[in-house]
Amino acid sequence: MKVDKVLLAEPRGFCAGVEMAIKALAWMVRIFEPPVYCYHEIVHNALVVEEFRRQGVIFVDDVDQVPAGAPLMLSAHGSAPEVEQAASSGGRAVVNAVCPLVTKVHHELKVRASKGYTVVYVGHAGHEEAIGTMAVSPSAVRLVETEEDVARLDDPGTPVALLAQTTLPHDEWSGVAEAAKARFPELWTPGRSDLCYATTNRQSALRALAGRCDAVVVIGSANSSNTVSLTHVATSAGCGRVIRVNSADELPADLSGVVGVTAGASAPEWLVSDVLARLSPSEGIETVFTVEEDEYFPPPRDLRDLLRSVAAAAAVALGTPPVGPLPAADDRHVPAARMLAEHRGAIAS
Repeated sequence: MKVDKVLLAEPRGFCAGVEMAIKALAWMVRIFEPPVYCYHEIVHNALVVEEFRRQGVIFVDDVDQVPAGAPLMLSAHGSAPEVEQAASSGGRAVVNAVCPLVTKVHHELKVRASKGYTVVYVGHAGHEEAIGTMAVSPSAVRLVETEEDVARLDDPGTPVALLAQTTLPHDEWSGVAEAAKARFPELWTPGRSDLCYATTNRQSALRALAGRCDAVVVIGSANSSNTVSLTHVATSAGCGRVIRVNSADELPADLSGVVGVTAGASAPEWLVSDVLARLSPSEGIETVFTVEEDEYFPPPRDLRDLLRSVAAAAAVALGTPPVGPLPAADDRHVPAARMLAEHRGAIAS
């Protein structure tokens, strides 16, 4: 491998929703004896999921697989209302780590459906976020993925609203949105876009460098929608060779010249560091910066309530009053990857 230079996209990697979800599950494995259960993968990254498995997390696709009284986390992609209801039965300690941006879309769908709208939902069939969102009001939703899908829709005879899966690339969404507006001139759309700011920012950063590269490496898992979208963005932006890898071990040996590097919103920064070390560019690394991200999502309320209960129980057992604020009350400056790695080290020792 003879890489001359690396162009490193900024921003890249974990978004605020992923940070929040991973830190929440990291807290769960600290305060409960294993196993801790998680409904679906906490985020779509194979190596993050495997690390949590090593720490005693069991991932399930049905909450009925979770024993009564067991700790259970609901993933960042959002869950159907009936799943949330089933999860809270049986005395389980439940923390819902749904991304607030997904919650926004759930709320929009519920409100539009209650007002008699038919909701045209732009998303990927079978994706966990799409499944959970459409389950909010299944009779009111029509799933579309392409402009052709919009053309095939029957006239519902009701007002029509347009909502979207948060992880869609803007280019994919915009064409479908324009087709929907042309088909339904009175189409209702939310005042603030449903598309995730982080997805959009990572795509913009990649577009800024892809045309300068002999190859682009996108770090992330194949089941991550935003990661797969990044590979399409790099190709459409003019790069002739685009490679998706889970880790540095999957890098091809024949990379050369200028290589661009980015990471999907579920990929931890340690994977980026490993890839950069493996590429070892002779002329160094140039960071291509496009926008500053300062979005922060606090820990889920369920988790804060749970930690408060644990602290109170510990105080009673020790015969002392609780001291100081909850450790997870403001974890803005604690990276999720560090929490995950620190607990891994604690188990190993």
